Amino acid sequence: MNTTLNILNDRQREAAISEDKRLLVLAGAGSGKTKTLLQKIMYLIEEKGISPANILAITFTKNATNEMIDRLIISADKSGEYEKLLQNKQLSKGEKDKERFIQQKKYKWIDGLTIRTFHSFCYSILRTYGVNEFDNKFRIIGDEKRNDEDDDLYKYVAPETVFEVFHKLLIELCENTEYLLQLKRYILDYMIDKIHYKNENPKYFRSDGKYFTTLDGTKVRSKSEQYIADWFYRHSIKYEYEPLLNVKDFSFHPDFYIPEANLYIEHVSAKSHPVKNKEEQFQKGNLLLVKTYDSMTKDSALFNHTLDKIVKNRLPSNYHKTVNLVFKEEFNGYHEDVKDFVQQIMRITDMIKVENIDIDKVFENARQDQHERVRNFYELAIPIVKKYIHYCTNKSYLDFNDMISRSISLFINQSDITNIFKSKFEYILVDEFQDVNNLQVELIKLMLTEKTQLFCVGDDWQSIYGFRGSNVSYIIEFENHFENTKTIKLNLNYRSVHNIVGASNEVIKHNKFKIEKDIHALKKSEHKIVVYAGNSEEENIHFCLNKVRELLSDGVTQEDILFLYRRSKMYAPYFFKFKNENIKIQNKTIHAAKGLEAKVVFIIGLTEGNGGFPDIWLEDRIFQIIKKANHDLLMEEERRLFYVAITRAKDKLFLITEKGNESIFLKEIPETFTVRTTTSAKLIADEIISCKNCFSQMEKLWIVCPYCGSKTNTEIITK
Repeated sequence: MNTTLNILNDRQREAAISEDKRLLVLAGAGSGKTKTLLQKIMYLIEEKGISPANILAITFTKNATNEMIDRLIISADKSGEYEKLLQNKQLSKGEKDKERFIQQKKYKWIDGLTIRTFHSFCYSILRTYGVNEFDNKFRIIGDEKRNDEDDDLYKYVAPETVFEVFHKLLIELCENTEYLLQLKRYILDYMIDKIHYKNENPKYFRSDGKYFTTLDGTKVRSKSEQYIADWFYRHSIKYEYEPLLNVKDFSFHPDFYIPEANLYIEHVSAKSHPVKNKEEQFQKGNLLLVKTYDSMTKDSALFNHTLDKIVKNRLPSNYHKTVNLVFKEEFNGYHEDVKDFVQQIMRITDMIKVENIDIDKVFENARQDQHERVRNFYELAIPIVKKYIHYCTNKSYLDFNDMISRSISLFINQSDITNIFKSKFEYILVDEFQDVNNLQVELIKLMLTEKTQLFCVGDDWQSIYGFRGSNVSYIIEFENHFENTKTIKLNLNYRSVHNIVGASNEVIKHNKFKIEKDIHALKKSEHKIVVYAGNSEEENIHFCLNKVRELLSDGVTQEDILFLYRRSKMYAPYFFKFKNENIKIQNKTIHAAKGLEAKVVFIIGLTEGNGGFPDIWLEDRIFQIIKKANHDLLMEEERRLFYVAITRAKDKLFLITEKGNESIFLKEIPETFTVRTTTSAKLIADEIISCKNCFSQMEKLWIVCPYCGSKTNTEIITK
């Protein structure tokens, strides 16, 4: 084994050999953070004589763990055979995983290291030491029943998923008729009728004025009429809504008719038409009419009593008074909405765990919310959350957040166990530190001593997982969360050419909540960023298709080309067009592309407004009860996402937008880094001469591109 610190630049080397106990390595995109972290490990073992058993490296994904191990094996394998094996596309993932395991065991210094994801690390803690905290024969419950990516975590997998458990518990709760009807009322009001939108969103306008759905599916005009109809349904009383009646002088529609009681009900509200003429008709026909009033509905107990007196006493003595309601029948036709409701409850359960908030405190906050919808949601949700937690404990299930929180609890309550880890791990290295959440930081802190070196690597400019609970303040305000800190900035980008690096620097400058960095590009190139603005999506697809063909004809492989987008639906029309043309291109959401790179990158969908990018999604107020959203911070995360997308490109970058509807992010890139093209009508267009090799803008009389030296290799693009 040979530590090669000489392959590091000055700042990378400074980080690798630093003795500072709380060290943050701010690694800009493409600045060699993984290389620095691995060289740190090798330096500690070879030069410092630290035992591998005393080093803990924590990652966020199994892929990141495997990449670290692979690179360590490659550094030790002088034959070069292992690197060739990894590059062999004929071998399956399983075959490569098997060889990795063999090679890791072969090199004892690698096998002695603890390189794990947060979840895998906590899994091993609880399996080995957690018996006093939880059943150490626990099973993992997740979104899927099996996931071969993480074999060590999935030796004991629950036979049911999180969704299946929540859904089952919801059905159990619905054995209580009151809960079932309360749930049905919520789904009808807020997921079907969306009554909270009816006054503010034109698409929910109904010409018949019937915005409210009753429990039996009847559409009525008001919430109070809905209440009356639901009361009938609860008591299994048949009724007719707005039946046509003609007694003598004219036809009209009373609000309700109860055949078994031969009774008509007119519900009077501020919106009702005068009922005097109707009352005269009832008198002439000797028909029984009772009036109810909106004011009665403000006191539900009083209103129930009123309906009891009005209706029940007029029913036949043998009329049945109870109804047996069944979940499957009641939600027939609404099962997708029930699924959405369950997924919302799963989401708040995760948030409650990550934010480490008491469930009863959440419920208390929800009950004080000004909106009935939010209050009603938590009335239904909190009993399920509590039931889920109890169920998982009873069944010895842990989900991913539980594994971390239970490990924290173990460390807090069992000092003897905590001391094992404090004395064992002299060096704790955390990769992608910008993505940590509250639980993960608390876990790290519990293992630290004054002698422990905490070595955190990350980039606040690439923090894009706030929606999952990550908290960017831990990296930006590192010195506030840890004492006696030092920060080293890796500011040399090895991946991207200078125009791409320059553009990304300019974009991120618009964020306020960040650490200032001055990133430079090692690679120089005359290729400018191409911004293409078509008149339509069809033109954009045609442009991209032609460029891909050009690139392929120039020797660029399909694996070297990557299409990125904010949301998956943006790529659908491109996918079908490329499929018809037998072009197969890498394509991913920007979130999924984190950590990847490609010679050529196309970023599509760079438009303003709904469905574009930035796509600021101020989540449902339901989630704000647990964690408040801030529009400005969400906008900054969108900009960081654009920064991540830009910096995936090594050599060429194409930004695809629409004429007259360009994303604000494009306006933040200075023209010096770009060449802008479009397809306007030629009658009103100026001609731009563009070099076909480097896409740089040229003057009409130039026959040689001053940027790349190409001769007569130009094309005319209308502007």
